[in-house]
Amino acid sequence: MKHLKILFLVLCIFTISKAQSDSGSVFSRTAPNFMLENIYGEIIELYDLVGKGPILLCFWSSCCKSAVIQIEDFSKLFDEFQDEGFTMLAIAVDDENTVAKVKPYVMSKGFKFPVLYDSDGTVSRLYYAYDVPFSVLIDKTGVLTYSHLGYMKGDDIELGNKIKILLKEAR
Repeated sequence: MKHLKILFLVLCIFTISKAQSDSGSVFSRTAPNFMLENIYGEIIELYDLVGKGPILLCFWSSCCKSAVIQIEDFSKLFDEFQDEGFTMLAIAVDDENTVAKVKPYVMSKGFKFPVLYDSDGTVSRLYYAYDVPFSVLIDKTGVLTYSHLGYMKGDDIELGNKIKILLKEAR
């Protein structure tokens, strides 16, 4: 019985570590399309952007400190890679109590990437973004390749490396 428990434990550990190491291949499904309004009242459709290069979706809220730090750090990635075909969409999940803070904040920072409103959470649910910050990386063909919940300093470096790989593959 003891050997059976050890075998079960080893199998569980192997399965978890394999899933974590293959997180890019776990997704391999097409990113769901959506249309959202940006802070200027224009409608942005995801599938209009597919085919040009990798796309990063950043789900965030103006009232979440780590999400705000993430969006500021990821804006540097956008600045670095936008000329190579990289696109970033910041999707604000603020509700009616905080949505009025989004546009002034974005304008004060001078972000150059589109900032979209998902106040009713429709797109968040499509991408299983049940908490923020949450990021999703989509390759040039529209396939989900990476997702990450939370943000710590250094996550931007890891994401930058993944973007570089996708940009090479897109050429």
